[in-house]
Amino acid sequence: MIEVKDLHKAFGKVKAVDGVSFAARDGEITGLLGPNGAGKTTALRMLYTLMKPDSGQVLVDGIDAAVDPIAVRQRLGVLPDARGLYKRLTARENIDYFARLHGIETSLMHQRREKLVDALEMRDILDRRTEGFSQGQRVKTAIARALVHDPKNVILDEPTNGLDVMATRGLRAFMRGLKAEGRCVLFSSHIMQEVAMLCDRIVVIAAGKVVADETPDALRAQTGEANLEDAFVKLIGTEEGLAA
Repeated sequence: MIEVKDLHKAFGKVKAVDGVSFAARDGEITGLLGPNGAGKTTALRMLYTLMKPDSGQVLVDGIDAAVDPIAVRQRLGVLPDARGLYKRLTARENIDYFARLHGIETSLMHQRREKLVDALEMRDILDRRTEGFSQGQRVKTAIARALVHDPKNVILDEPTNGLDVMATRGLRAFMRGLKAEGRCVLFSSHIMQEVAMLCDRIVVIAAGKVVADETPDALRAQTGEANLEDAFVKLIGTEEGLAA
């Protein structure tokens, strides 16, 4: 479980995150939505300890990220906005390298890698260098690398961005599998259809603040809109949401 309490982050006079609070629960998929510049990526970077908040608290399975960031990282699997693969390494080598960084012994590393390779349907690219990979192939490799230490909590920043239809469908099925295993899944997306299909709860951020934290049905009822995209636009109070 991931808990965020009154999180603040400013860059000069710009308040990127201004008192954000929400919880992402085990066995659920929580969507983080907002227009460009709303503070989503900044908030996510503070959740996975890449950036320190000015104030507020991040708890992962009850552990304070400010007190024990290493323990928090061990409990998180993160697909950041920058995928950051080592291009000269194969997909297998990228995954194994991260497993070794986590101190996973060889037989367990092989077992976990093979499970992820099958779940993500990436057997055909496993021994190819990642340089020249398609967007979908890069995302699959980055997700496998992020989950090889078997974390209970998973953060995915726009995981389907730039993917084709089949790769997107496969990734959605994989996310549902993570939920079925009882993991906490938190992901950001700009695709309303995807959010409606996957999310148990939706957290909407606008101008650095949480403006809604509800189930998809509750958001539609709250705004009086039958369409989730229309509900989102009404919540953020601008047509900017359509282009975000």
